[in-house]
Amino acid sequence: MNPEREKNMPIKFWKMHGASNDFILVDDRDQRFPLNDRELIERIAQRRNGVGCEGVILIQPSETDDFRMRFFNPDGGEVEMCGNGARCVARLAADIGAAPANMTIATKAGRLHAEIKQADRVKLWMTDPADWQMQLKLSLEDRILVCHFVNTGVAHVVVPVDDLAAVDVDRIGRAIRYHEKFSPAGTNANFFQVTGPSSVAVRTYERGVEAETLACGTGIVATGLVAGRLGMVKTPVNLLSASGHQLTVDYRLSGESAENVTLEGPAEYVFKGETI
Repeated sequence: MNPEREKNMPIKFWKMHGASNDFILVDDRDQRFPLNDRELIERIAQRRNGVGCEGVILIQPSETDDFRMRFFNPDGGEVEMCGNGARCVARLAADIGAAPANMTIATKAGRLHAEIKQADRVKLWMTDPADWQMQLKLSLEDRILVCHFVNTGVAHVVVPVDDLAAVDVDRIGRAIRYHEKFSPAGTNANFFQVTGPSSVAVRTYERGVEAETLACGTGIVATGLVAGRLGMVKTPVNLLSASGHQLTVDYRLSGESAENVTLEGPAEYVFKGETI
């Protein structure tokens, strides 16, 4: 096939969302997607002039797992993984025959295990949390902010607050995201309020999207873990996202970390189509 013609061929895709965190997913088992075309990914992700999404996800072959997940932010940059995106890609992979209902997924963050629980609900076994930094003090806007850091596949800062609705997530989240402490890669920022013995509400500023999003799977996991380590909630933890969807995070605390970390929540189709 002519390489130029192949490059310009329409790309078939599915649009899905996990708790209103939305994605464009492509079956790339033939590995024809132009990975180095960051402008294409940006155009697909644009809300007004593209399809609109918070990430582009590819299903690719894997020698060790049922398939490999590749995740690209709206700016075209590739990141390790995405919790809500992983649930969506697991459901799609099962539906198109790329994986069984009980599957393993290769990611840049490590191996994930996923299980289709219901038609629109997926349980995801996460990689072990790493790089913990509890009671971290950041100099921010002429004050000291006490926060907590953990990598749940990607980097997250977690901040407990008394009034979640009053938090200026875009402003403070951006300041945390670009803080010199996390340079050069930056971090995501999550703010949470405890609402019950095993429940919290959470809002997230996402790196790569560069704004508050309606939900972030790895951020929800990070928040559930930090809230548990602080003794503020008991597991399993029910977390209410900004979209109004509830997700469940479960784990077993082990010393100064946690094991057997899971994330369960929705994975729903929006539509399917192809680029032109």
